[in-house]
This record gives sequence, structure tokens and C-alpha cells, in this order.
Amino acid sequence: METIRKIDIHAHATAYPQLIPANRHTGGRFLGGEELIGMYDQLNIEKGVLLPLVDSVSQWVTMTSENCKLIADAHPDRFVWFCGIDPRMGDNSPDTDLPYLLNHYKSLGARGVGELTTQLYADDPMMDNLFSALEECDMPVIIHISPRFGVGYGIIDDLGLPRLERMLKKHPAMKLIGHSQPFWAEIAADLTEENRNRYPQGKVTEGRLVKLMRDYGNLYCDLSAGSGANAMTRDPEFAARFLTEFADRVFFGCDICASFNTHPFKLDAFLTDLRESGGISEETYRKIVRGNAERMLGL
Repeated sequence: METIRKIDIHAHATAYPQLIPANRHTGGRFLGGEELIGMYDQLNIEKGVLLPLVDSVSQWVTMTSENCKLIADAHPDRFVWFCGIDPRMGDNSPDTDLPYLLNHYKSLGARGVGELTTQLYADDPMMDNLFSALEECDMPVIIHISPRFGVGYGIIDDLGLPRLERMLKKHPAMKLIGHSQPFWAEIAADLTEENRNRYPQGKVTEGRLVKLMRDYGNLYCDLSAGSGANAMTRDPEFAARFLTEFADRVFFGCDICASFNTHPFKLDAFLTDLRESGGISEETYRKIVRGNAERMLGL
């Protein structure tokens, strides 16, 4: 089979690795651009999309839009970048002129927004204002969902993602790329409050996320991190059906946050096995690992 070099929709790196503190719990730290490229070469990844982390909630370090641009400028053949926009920026108001910020970073080369981790309800007026600005400026956004306030980081939604659905319905031109445990756990119908922020196991009976994907063409999926890898590998037969049905709206991603992260290798091997076994077609595989990112981001 043809070797297809992948695009990572979800990358983090620092322009100053020598200054970055390690995670207090794991001992790991974000990689510098050159270090991340080393892992990319092992995974046959041509290019990554660098994502800032501008909200300090539940983080040991923040990363700015400018940080991501510096790395991308130093390695233009290996990285592009998104900008980090917190909906509370500017005036901390639902009337803030967020297109001003978006257009500034877009003029510098930003291809989208995220990773959006602000702890506000998904349908908070300030989130609504940001989604309107994204539509106006034609920029996609990668979101991280949290189940409730005070749990990790990410925008807040309830079981079944009703707030996110309201925003998808209100902003049909927005391109929203979902990510995190509470996002991917919604593939299954038996989801509970107790396990929605974990990594549920077992066979999948179609849940809320499948319906949202069918109802809203502006909803996309980011396979990165343990959440995306787990959602696929827990039920390979479901994964093959899901990836085939939504082949135009699923992105390969890594979310490497330290050198010891192994989930991208697990996901890579799983997708390769599906391709080689005929579980997904060559066309579907190519779209997921490369083609969809090329198309959405103009690469």
C-alpha cells in the first residue's frame, strides 16, 4: 500500500523548552519544536497544527499564539498554527469585537482557533459571541469539553451535549472540531455522569455524538489523545462504521504533551490495521490522516 504522510491536527510545543516547568504530577513537559519533529518522524507525520493554550485553568504552563507562530516560522515545512482566543478577552463581554483579534492573527498566518479550553458553558453569551466571530472570519475551532466547573479544563456541557447542539444549530457556518473525554464518550448510548470524563470500555451502541454528527454538518471530530484513541479502539467494528460514514469530518491527531506519550502510536497502528484489513477504504484512510486537514486548512 502507498505510504501516506499524515497531518497532526492537534499539536502542542514550546519555543522555550529550557524554560518550561514539568507537570507537577507526571514529571513530563511540553516538547520543543525539534523534539516534536523527532516523534513525528517515528509516526510518519509530515506536518502538525500547533495549538496555543491560553487559559491557565488546570495547566502548569500556558502557550501563546505568538509561541506557536515562532515555532511554525522556524519550521515552515513541518508546522502551521492556530491562534488562542479566550472569549473573555478584550472587554470580558458578549459584545467584544473578537473579529478584530481573529483577523489580526489570520493576517499573520493563523489557520484556526484553539485549543479552546475556557471554563464557560458552551452556550454562554461570550462563547456565543466567539462562535459568531468564527463564522464571520471563516476560521475553524478545536474545543476541549469538561463535564462541569472545577473538573480539569474545557468548555462546560451537560450529558448529551445539549448546549453544544444549540451553538451548532445557531451557527451553521461555524466549523467546530470536538475533542476530549466528555466529547468522545458520547459515542455510546449507555453513558453516565460517572464515566463521561473517563475512558469507557466495551462494545458501542450508537449514542448522542453519532446523532449530532448526522444532524450537523458543521461538527467535526479530532481523534487525538487517549480520548480519541480509546473511542476508536474499544469497538473496532463500530469504529470502522463511524469512520466510513463520517470520513469527510474526522481528523487524525496526536496531542503529544510529553516524550512518554504513547497514544498516537496506538491510534496510528489501529488505523493502519483497519486500512490493511479492509475495515476502512484507502480513500477513507487518506481523508482522515491527511486529506481533510489539507482541505479545511488550505494546505
